[in-house]
Amino acid sequence: MSYRAPVADIAFALKHGAGMAEALSAGLYGDLSADDIDAVLVEAGRFASDVIAPLNREGDQFGTPFKDGRVTMPPGWTEAYRDWAAAGWNGLASPAQWGGQGLPRALNAACIEMWNAASMAFGIGPVLTMAGIDALALHGNDDLKRAYLPKLVSGEWMGTMQLTEPQAGSDVGALRARAERADDGTYRIFGAKIFITYGEHEMTDNIIHFVLARLPDAPPGTKGISLFLVPKFLLDADGKPGRRNDVRAHSVEHKMGIHASPTCTMVYGDEGGAVGYLIGKEHAGMACMFTMMNEARLAVGLQGVAIAERAMQQALHYARERKQGRSDAPNGPASVAIIEHADVRRMLFTMRALTQGARAICYATAIALDRSHLDKDAGAAKAAQERAALLTPVAKAFSTDIGIEVASLGVQVHGGMGFIEETGAAQHYRDARIAAIYEGTNGIQAIDLVTRKLPLNGGATVKAFIAELRDIVARVQTVNDPAFGATATRLTQSIDALERATDWLLAQLSSGTRAALAGATPYLRLFGSAAGGALLANEALAATRLGNGNGADRIAVARFFAENIAVQSEGLEKTVTEAADSVLAAALPDEAA
Repeated sequence: MSYRAPVADIAFALKHGAGMAEALSAGLYGDLSADDIDAVLVEAGRFASDVIAPLNREGDQFGTPFKDGRVTMPPGWTEAYRDWAAAGWNGLASPAQWGGQGLPRALNAACIEMWNAASMAFGIGPVLTMAGIDALALHGNDDLKRAYLPKLVSGEWMGTMQLTEPQAGSDVGALRARAERADDGTYRIFGAKIFITYGEHEMTDNIIHFVLARLPDAPPGTKGISLFLVPKFLLDADGKPGRRNDVRAHSVEHKMGIHASPTCTMVYGDEGGAVGYLIGKEHAGMACMFTMMNEARLAVGLQGVAIAERAMQQALHYARERKQGRSDAPNGPASVAIIEHADVRRMLFTMRALTQGARAICYATAIALDRSHLDKDAGAAKAAQERAALLTPVAKAFSTDIGIEVASLGVQVHGGMGFIEETGAAQHYRDARIAAIYEGTNGIQAIDLVTRKLPLNGGATVKAFIAELRDIVARVQTVNDPAFGATATRLTQSIDALERATDWLLAQLSSGTRAALAGATPYLRLFGSAAGGALLANEALAATRLGNGNGADRIAVARFFAENIAVQSEGLEKTVTEAADSVLAAALPDEAA
């Protein structure tokens, strides 16, 4: 089964769960209307479903063959990308000054979900271009902006993000790529980078690499890193791609998943050094790169939502078609579709609830980003920026973890056929696995959440968020609808557990971090479980209030999440606050002789 974009679900979650309807009413987005939002989502869903999704399977099988320094993209890939770019999708949220449409980041986030559900290997390329646009627009000088932003915004050129080296993965400060100053004010780049997404292809006339490197007089560690713009082709006097720069792809990785995304080893400086242009100030490249990384981290979280949605759709379709075994209902028929079996229903509901919970977290993060950029009240904008900073590691890590879990459940629903490549269920699982690794591993996201984001504003930022979650639960209690079951009780217990674990971690950080680090990953899961459950309850309340006919369905999802997923929060709290010694004190076995 191919993917069909769930446009109505996405629109509802965006407007009534994440808060876009409220932002529209408050004038945050100027004269943009709810109808405008719906029109964009419908068209994005059509393109994702009808143009990109049919390429996903062949892209997985064809891969990106590499020969003589050139990458061959799968059939139909280049044409689909060029049609996508020509339709203006790449510049949806980019500044109008540079040819973009200046639409909300949250709207773009919903579209990113659809591109990646249609094909993760397709969707990840534009994500990095968009991140490069943000970094260049914020930190680049005027000459660089004029030369490169219009083509990047239009999608006529693509961008890459280049940090990783063999000895410098998560430890970016260990990188060895070097930059040398040239007499003309440019720089010469030397070294190698690995795992570079879309590092080489011929889908666009130029590829603009955003490369971290170290100058000869740089201080050690991350404080000595600079960011450079390095084009594949240098521009001629007319601003068009001219001669080839001294950068090349050495090889393409053979990966577990996202086979149609060319992941390259890049080499700089075979012939005297690649020409690079400084972005921002010397030795301040990490600040510029974090502009790219934070945007990309939310986008990768959306990849987790995307692959979960696609795996869930396929599993649901299969469960309705596949007949196997007697009904487990009293006096049921001798042969039923497996969707009738209680355990299969449990798996399908788990897939659906996790997917929608992660979507709610990601969209709430995107709305906070919009508010941080657009709110005219300086205090409100600062609070929104802190909210976005708090939620970004949760959006990235929780969503990509559930992407893997949901894709794995999708294989399980298919039974033996899920283990067979022809059904496509295995591809979703293989594709999902990378999202928890790139753009900062999920363990690093958890460490970032605990050590940097919880202490924001003296802990007031996280406390304000927890208070908002409590307000949602209070409204569920006030409604007093029996259809919610134990939702309010279970969410209260989950939020209580989150608050206790938060207080414990903040206290630990004042005296040392090792015990806090041991509990960081289960804490992030606890955070996502409490937040996802409350945000789904908020969507259910909105659906009931609006009376649009889907209230019962959204209540059912919120209730399932609260009673089956959020209910695990107290156990996670104990892991955070009581299990550090079991992580830190016990010795691991030596390698076998």
